[in-house]
Amino acid sequence: MRVHQLGVFLILLMLPLADAAVLGQEKFPGDTRLPEYVWERVTAKAAFAPRDGAGALTFDGRMWLLDGWNPGDKKHFPRTCNNEVWSSADGKDWRLDKANTFLDKAFDPLKDWEGRHTAGYVVHQKKMWIVGGDVNQGHYHFDVWNSADGKAWSHVNAGKPVPWGPRALHYTLAFKDKIWVIGGQTIPNIAAGKEIFYRDVWNSSDGITWTEVKPKEPFWPQRGMIGGSAVFKGRIWILGGGTYDTPKVPTRKYFNDVWSSADGIEWTRHLEAATWAPRQYHEVAVFDDRLWVLEGYHKANRNDVWHAADGIKWHEVPATPWRPRHAASVFVHDGALWMVAGNNMESDVWKLTRKKR
Repeated sequence: MRVHQLGVFLILLMLPLADAAVLGQEKFPGDTRLPEYVWERVTAKAAFAPRDGAGALTFDGRMWLLDGWNPGDKKHFPRTCNNEVWSSADGKDWRLDKANTFLDKAFDPLKDWEGRHTAGYVVHQKKMWIVGGDVNQGHYHFDVWNSADGKAWSHVNAGKPVPWGPRALHYTLAFKDKIWVIGGQTIPNIAAGKEIFYRDVWNSSDGITWTEVKPKEPFWPQRGMIGGSAVFKGRIWILGGGTYDTPKVPTRKYFNDVWSSADGIEWTRHLEAATWAPRQYHEVAVFDDRLWVLEGYHKANRNDVWHAADGIKWHEVPATPWRPRHAASVFVHDGALWMVAGNNMESDVWKLTRKKR
């Protein structure tokens, strides 16, 4: 047999083996096929009132929904935001663990945390934490609170305001046994003060003593407005974000770049522009060993959902069934990724799971 004929013969002989390998991929851990996901509506109307910007934490086997904003509902939000705490193990049945006490001017901010939304929310040292807040009451929040049960809350830094204020719309996460606060801005058209767009990083192990981490150039431009958190493969990830309009900078900024860091100092820009559109007030998460970007705002509310195994090659989940929104509450819980409420102003609950092959 001639050499070239032998080569063709060997290739033909190997084809069935290649087909068999493809057919048997799902039996091996190294399956590299793109995963498929499906959404399921758990309930169209949960027990809590519709809201956006509510904190979303997974803790002690339950999903915890903290505070929120709904100026059109004076019954549940008499002061624009409230300080309720709800929890659920299954997304259908929700329990009110802490009733709203933020009712009128008689409220004492030393005894309980003021109603707020889009604050910093993390699970750290076996407790739930609220870090800072918004400007809806005409002032900034310099407080840090924590709780082991969602009912009783401790003012961690009473008498010692955080050194990184004033700011709102900061990106907050738990990483390497510390709480991290990244970026954010002031909003002088709502709360008086200097106009500042932050490009800084702070961390704390106890919520009282904070250390400024000095990033090295190049790193991300000023921004905030990122909900949830993304800690993936031993790194902090910044996925998009933006700036809120101010008197001197009336045009908002929207980003779709991707950055990560193992220490908050050295940053890597993985993408200048991801395949998903620039956005702010979106949610980020880590689920199924992948990074996720969900919904958000850019000219209008969005309902697109994207995931990536490396932060570079992004894939869209097709045919999202829930209404467009921003500032939703996203959980990773019980083997699923959950989408709850948001600026669609419904108390709907959805969960996404990976299709079995």
